[in-house]
Amino acid sequence: MSQPESLYFQSICFSGLAPGAHLIVLGAVHGNEACGTIAIRRVIREIESGHLGIAAGSVTFVPVTNPLAYARHQRMGDRNLNRNLVPTEEPVEFEDRIANWLCPLLAQHDALLDLHSFHTAGEPFVMLGPEDNGGTLEPFGRAAEETALALRLGVHRFVDGWLDTYAAGVARRLAAGASSREADVHYGVGTTEYMRTQGGIALTLECGQHEDPAAPDVAYRAIHNTLAHLGLSAEPAPASVDAAEALRLYQVIDRAHDTDRFVRDWASFDRVRAGEVIGIRQDGKPVVADCDGYIVFPNPNAQPGQEWFYLARSSTRVRASKPRFNDLV
Repeated sequence: MSQPESLYFQSICFSGLAPGAHLIVLGAVHGNEACGTIAIRRVIREIESGHLGIAAGSVTFVPVTNPLAYARHQRMGDRNLNRNLVPTEEPVEFEDRIANWLCPLLAQHDALLDLHSFHTAGEPFVMLGPEDNGGTLEPFGRAAEETALALRLGVHRFVDGWLDTYAAGVARRLAAGASSREADVHYGVGTTEYMRTQGGIALTLECGQHEDPAAPDVAYRAIHNTLAHLGLSAEPAPASVDAAEALRLYQVIDRAHDTDRFVRDWASFDRVRAGEVIGIRQDGKPVVADCDGYIVFPNPNAQPGQEWFYLARSSTRVRASKPRFNDLV
């Protein structure tokens, strides 16, 4: 098994002759999510061979953001890199060392595309940041630019509400007496949240299930569309998708015990009805949906005290030329 001392960090930058935006594209923030790595390396080959030109600005590719987790073919090295992402003067875990390298690199860019995949079956989707706001949790003023890019990545499903929902889960953990770092709202800060604190726009694209052979193609198309939309390449600007499904996360449910179980094999965006049983706790108590909605990120292997699944409702935030489903907006 690979040891941290044998690993290294790699970024590859291409700059055009004309001024323009500075984009960074990340793969394998989680080591078992290889679709972004495959797509990034494919695009790098196209640039190096002359089949794709960078005409303006610059693009930086990080094919493997977490080399320890990637070498071990697992989600994490010592911990989840996409939580509590911040530089530290006293790195302890390997992901702390990544953060000390990655955070300054992110700060040098204007836009981030972070490529991921997920546990269970389901369609690709984009995670959006907050709407414009001057609050204390995640102040932001570039939602229109971020949404415009999201609509051009080539997928039809859009989800927001991440950090608000995570913060509500933290408040519940604190009220229950939790004292671990997971009971800290800053633990919900990952690559995109950090990028927004540095003034940039940032999107997480979930390209499909980990082993879905189509997921690298979803990531590849998104990279090309992003380069074109931001004016970095000379390819035609991509059109906005003509149908959209918008959802907003509103609740996170933690797994309390390792014998907590789902009543069936849930996939992200399976519909749930008010009162429907989603899982059973160790003591036999059912976990039920509080309203009609959708289950998101169900993780049957979640560790006790960590996120088990999220719940989402339909949203009207993202507007394409028509909704994806007749009952959406």
